[in-house]
Amino acid sequence: MDMTAPFGATWGMLIERCEELPEDATLITPLSTGRFRVTGVQQQRVIIEDTDTGDSQPLQREQFEALVEHTRESASDGYDLERLPPKAEPYAAVLALHPRYVLDQQEGRVIELEEADESAVLDDTPHLSTIADDDDQADERAESDVSVYADALLLIDALEREDPTDLDGIDTPDLVNLYTLLSDVQRNANDLRKDVTDILLDRVQHDRPAHGQYGSVQRTTRRNRSLKDDKTVLEAFEGSGIDHEQLVGVDRGKVDEALEVVSVPESAVYDVSENEYVRKADVDEERKETRLQGLKDRLAVSDDPEAEVLRQEIDRLEQEIEELTEFSPGSAVGES
Repeated sequence: MDMTAPFGATWGMLIERCEELPEDATLITPLSTGRFRVTGVQQQRVIIEDTDTGDSQPLQREQFEALVEHTRESASDGYDLERLPPKAEPYAAVLALHPRYVLDQQEGRVIELEEADESAVLDDTPHLSTIADDDDQADERAESDVSVYADALLLIDALEREDPTDLDGIDTPDLVNLYTLLSDVQRNANDLRKDVTDILLDRVQHDRPAHGQYGSVQRTTRRNRSLKDDKTVLEAFEGSGIDHEQLVGVDRGKVDEALEVVSVPESAVYDVSENEYVRKADVDEERKETRLQGLKDRLAVSDDPEAEVLRQEIDRLEQEIEELTEFSPGSAVGES
């Protein structure tokens, strides 16, 4: 085994692997899960393009060499990806195309193997997707086997038959149907959102929002407090100068007022817990409109008998988006 192979050989293999990538292959950055494609391979650099923004970026050979040196110096532990400079994640994703380098995304490290894994193939690379984008798979959609999918279809059907902008004009049985479907969609969507959240919590870090096609999410912490039993709370304030009568009934407001003037620790009267969750940080309405326009353009040249129905549906969705976004954020009313 030779852990001191000259970088020239490593670089030659790396650009060869880049040239072997399928045209529609998408690479995924290991921490922020950003997506990009390799659009060009030159003698001293690799050109990539962000699939969301369309921005191009050259990845220089000397920067790859520096990453290789850092990885080699880290020995078997690998190079901590958190140490990468801002916007340098694509270097790690591209380097891991080389059969001698692997990304340990669970530990957040890039590792150099003692020997190149010559049996490794591009399709086995976990941060590489050779599946075409959603736009290319629009005709291969299958019905989703989750409860919210069926409920959402029923709700869409009901909304198409009734006019939700004129609820007073809808008969009571139809309103009951709408209410039932809205409740079911909300409940099942929340169940599915919780499942998605559990997975995202393993992938999203506090200081690195994750970005998707329609928005982004970030990890945050929610702090919960619940009062302990009355006896424990009253004993905690014993000798503090706070009259028990001030706390009769152990009202949270009274307890908080008392905590502000005495040195009793919060943990003596509250059971405090924290739970991690992700919350929506941004919605890209422009991207939604672009997506709808892309679908509309595809339908415009389709001879499918069902295309006209889909065209009408997309026109309706575009109108809804326009109505929802016609106010600026500064003039939004009732925003939570």
